[in-house]
Amino acid sequence: MREAIWKEYELIDTSSGERLERWGDKILIRPDPQIIWNTNKENKYWKKAHARYHRSKSGGGSWEVYSKLPQVWKVAYKDIVFGVKPMGFKHTGIFPEQAVNWEFVDRIIRSEKRQLNILNLFAYTGGATLACLKAGAKVCHVDASKGMVSWAKENAQLSNAEDCPVRWIVDDCVKFVQREIRRGNRYDGIIMDPPSYGRGPGGEVWKLEEQLFPLVEMCSKLLDKDSKFFILNSYTTGLSPSVMQYMLGVTLQQRFGGEVSADEIGLRTTQTGLVLPCGSTAIWQK
Repeated sequence: MREAIWKEYELIDTSSGERLERWGDKILIRPDPQIIWNTNKENKYWKKAHARYHRSKSGGGSWEVYSKLPQVWKVAYKDIVFGVKPMGFKHTGIFPEQAVNWEFVDRIIRSEKRQLNILNLFAYTGGATLACLKAGAKVCHVDASKGMVSWAKENAQLSNAEDCPVRWIVDDCVKFVQREIRRGNRYDGIIMDPPSYGRGPGGEVWKLEEQLFPLVEMCSKLLDKDSKFFILNSYTTGLSPSVMQYMLGVTLQQRFGGEVSADEIGLRTTQTGLVLPCGSTAIWQK
């Protein structure tokens, strides 16, 4: 299990299908379906949360605010600063467990004598993009949501990275990769964090189980013998780390050599000292 270490985010406790979390100085309670244990909620912050997200039986849900929250507040991971806000479907704009992968790309990029060119697909609010930029790479940031790309730009400004070499692209990731192949472009590293289900800006439907392997195969055409890494993230419970590792093995390792590894990533809970699994990551590294 690979776990992220934060100062301004904290997973305080977990019980009865919920996470108790600290985001800066704000306490939020959010649902998590894999928390199937019902332990005593002894931590005082269960009763002092600023807001709680309630799922609706008909889908979606809403936030119940107990104590006034700012519309947006800042949470930093080292020198990366995020604007955080409660969103629909329980999100806040950060997946804090991904910090382990930000640390990985930071090490790889800083160890190279040349500037690496990185492609970040399904790039969301830019955590991995900012980690790459701060380490000295140039980045192509691609997401189908105009709102998410705008949010990522705002995070770049908060992080003093707005002048770094980055291309902000609003596009369907599959179509973008197809065009990059036709253009003959190559990347030194690719980061991919695909959703289980989604729609592109033109209404394109994305279903992970049907389209992930063809996309990984396509992305392999954007790498070459000098490329350094490929990171594949997943939050889909049916896609195990071993399956992801096998996928990168047959598409990348057999073609370029190197090593493939995979593991769960997670967050350590302050109350119990145990690590809550939060997804999986597979990595090909030259």
